[in-house]
Amino acid sequence: MAGEEAGAAEFSRYVTCSVDETLEAIAEHYYDVRLDITGSAQDFVTSLSVVEPGHLTVGDVSFGTEVAMDFAQPGAYHVTVPLTGRFSIRQGREATTYATPERALFLQPEHGIHVDDWSDDCHALTVKIDMAAVHERLETLLGRPLRRLPRFDPCIDISQGPGRSWANLALWSLLEKDVSRGLLHQPLIRARLEQTLLEGVLLAAGHSYREALESPAPALRLATVKRVMDVIQERPAEPYDAARLAAIAQVGVRALQDAFRKHVGMSPTAYVTEVRLQRVRGQLLAADPASTTVTDVAYRWGFAHLGRFAQRYRARFGESPSQTLRSG
Repeated sequence: MAGEEAGAAEFSRYVTCSVDETLEAIAEHYYDVRLDITGSAQDFVTSLSVVEPGHLTVGDVSFGTEVAMDFAQPGAYHVTVPLTGRFSIRQGREATTYATPERALFLQPEHGIHVDDWSDDCHALTVKIDMAAVHERLETLLGRPLRRLPRFDPCIDISQGPGRSWANLALWSLLEKDVSRGLLHQPLIRARLEQTLLEGVLLAAGHSYREALESPAPALRLATVKRVMDVIQERPAEPYDAARLAAIAQVGVRALQDAFRKHVGMSPTAYVTEVRLQRVRGQLLAADPASTTVTDVAYRWGFAHLGRFAQRYRARFGESPSQTLRSG
């Protein structure tokens, strides 16, 4: 078996003809499983690639021959779909459901899971998702605690729309294993990918809170928006994202975004960028070019990506940051 880790991105890759090593690899990243080879044992070879962005485990797996598997209660949500080939899944005493390249299966954690009819050409995308992380993101989007846990539909349409987008994003994260020093080696990007996949599955899957997520957000008072603006003005260099700003306002992400667009004319994160750019410009105009660098000023006000910062600065003020520094 070959296993390899690619730095901070937590990539792993396994190739083995051993059933025992296969079970160890699956248990390492997913769950304990019982695996039976129902096809040609001579053709059995496991290929498993895994990336773990935070509270998710995204992998693709194939076995080279027909197999059957049994999982106990996995204790996590799980989305799986064959990229090629086919398989069927039965949860607890429920009827057997077949997965296709157009239809992902959403597995609930409280049921034992039996996988059957895994074809010899089957290559599957398989995503384990931490339950608590999903519930936390759902509460953030709704802007209120959950009165009861969500119930998910057993299938997700990934032939089009948000389901297709979500599956594409999960697949992209696996492609990054072949990119030296790629974006997923950056903690900031990994965190944003995790957040997008968690929120994306809530918008792609059918569940008991889907209607509430899609209903119009309640209107907020200007005082709520002003409270968030004051925090940003006081501490603009803090690492804000939409979820943190919504927590400051004590409302849902969508409600805060709608209120900012109504009262401020931009999103909350765009307002953060605007305040930071104004602080940078003010400091550059007052600075001595002999003892001040654009890099130091940009970092001070929360801009971690200098290339993106320079583009935004030029678009906002019509000149480069270095030109502003020299003119001051």
